[in-house]
Amino acid sequence: MKVFKAPMPYKDHDSLATVFLAGSIEMGTAENWQAVVEQEFNDYKDDVLTILNPRRTEFRVEEPQTPDNEYFNEQVLWELNGMETSHYIFMYFHPDTKAPITLMELGLYADSGKLIVVCPDGFWRKGNVQIVCEAYNVPVYNTLKDGMKELRHALNYDQNLFLK
Repeated sequence: MKVFKAPMPYKDHDSLATVFLAGSIEMGTAENWQAVVEQEFNDYKDDVLTILNPRRTEFRVEEPQTPDNEYFNEQVLWELNGMETSHYIFMYFHPDTKAPITLMELGLYADSGKLIVVCPDGFWRKGNVQIVCEAYNVPVYNTLKDGMKELRHALNYDQNLFLK
């Protein structure tokens, strides 16, 4: 498995499957659930799976979030390109966050056929997430573990992937 963190350049479809990790970051205050997902899938070969992780190793929270800020613009465009080119978007709504960007991304990709959504009890807009997902036939998982199990199933079944 290869992992690319924002803003690292990557080649589209360099592996059989690409997964974008969309979800709660909250300017770095949310737990690093992305690392948990990366660890779970480290048994896949590099040419089989690429993970795109938008959580920068060091994110400069003081940067203005405006389109004319190169640093911010690069981040947003990296994420948009990653979601657009990925085979799967693994989306996690951490219950201790608001995740406004993730809610926007849910709306952008609800009917893409790419989403695997995890929205635990306690997320402040779980009802909204459930209704949108139901409208677009996207299953919603309550735990990160269940979502990762579904992602593994999708990777193995849909892509006919092989482990090391």
